[in-house]
Amino acid sequence: MESAPNSIVIVLGPTGVGKTTLLAKIRQLLGATAAAEAPAESARLAVVAMEATPPESRTFSWRSHFKRLLLEMNDPLVDCKRRVHSADRAPQMMPAYPNDRGVTADYHYAVEQALRYRRPSAVLIDEAQHLFALASGRSLEDQFNVVKALANRCNTVHVLCGTYDLLRIRNLSGQLSRRSIDIHLPRYDVAKVADRRTFGKILRTFAEQMPLSEQPDLTRHWEYLYERSIGCVGILKDWLVKAFSTAVRRSASTLSLKHLEKYALSVSQCDRLIEEATRGEAQFREDNDAACRLRLRLGLPEPTCQPTAVAPASANRPDRQRPGLRYPTRDAVGVERSNG
Repeated sequence: MESAPNSIVIVLGPTGVGKTTLLAKIRQLLGATAAAEAPAESARLAVVAMEATPPESRTFSWRSHFKRLLLEMNDPLVDCKRRVHSADRAPQMMPAYPNDRGVTADYHYAVEQALRYRRPSAVLIDEAQHLFALASGRSLEDQFNVVKALANRCNTVHVLCGTYDLLRIRNLSGQLSRRSIDIHLPRYDVAKVADRRTFGKILRTFAEQMPLSEQPDLTRHWEYLYERSIGCVGILKDWLVKAFSTAVRRSASTLSLKHLEKYALSVSQCDRLIEEATRGEAQFREDNDAACRLRLRLGLPEPTCQPTAVAPASANRPDRQRPGLRYPTRDAVGVERSNG
């Protein structure tokens, strides 16, 4: 996907959907592209990839984050970063941001210089929701401004990959919305014919990669596999790897349903996963009413805006009553007394 050099790409999806695998593939493709375009540039890095770690205290440590970025870029003397010239420490050289105190600002400056010198195509941050885990309100926007400023000053695309918790930073302000690109990586939905067909192909592909004397027929149990993976291919892969290892240890000729049941997620675990997934997926849906309100605020006509039709109460009733069943009515009870 073509984007501005200082863009921020936000990749969201439920846990276990394959986001980490996607980042690994992106890293591989960018590495091959960089090697083909400029093989003689030894100083340039194709891509910088790292995983954000959850905060160990009440505030996120940008100093630790910047140090890990430098280590990923093989920067020398990471523990000895200092800005030599006093002019480099001036406020106009380093804009204020959370925890920008002393040594942290030195590491911020070192990361900027390393990115400018190594010129990677992108900075990939997995589990990026940890960057904003403890922030709220204005501090949440400040946290995102650190990433935005780094991408802007170094002219480097930053890819933030994580769970639906990243939806908190999606529309913090108009400027951030303009600079960011959202990519939704949803789970497979069997209600859609294309997703159901693709899920079946994935099962056949996994079965073909298992070096067993008899190839397992995973499509035979596709409903159970979908149910306990909620359509997330990452969960499915980890599950099949565990079941396959058990089958190999027991010298089984193929992968059976018993092997799958041993490592399947419980119903309560799947309930929690599907609850989080559907809550995040709902925020990506835009109804006609939202589009209608936008056009009204812009002063545009609304020829295509139609309110969502509400089915009448009688629509839920069956067209024909089954023989022997009465329609629901209120029967008279008790004995009627005469006034005489």
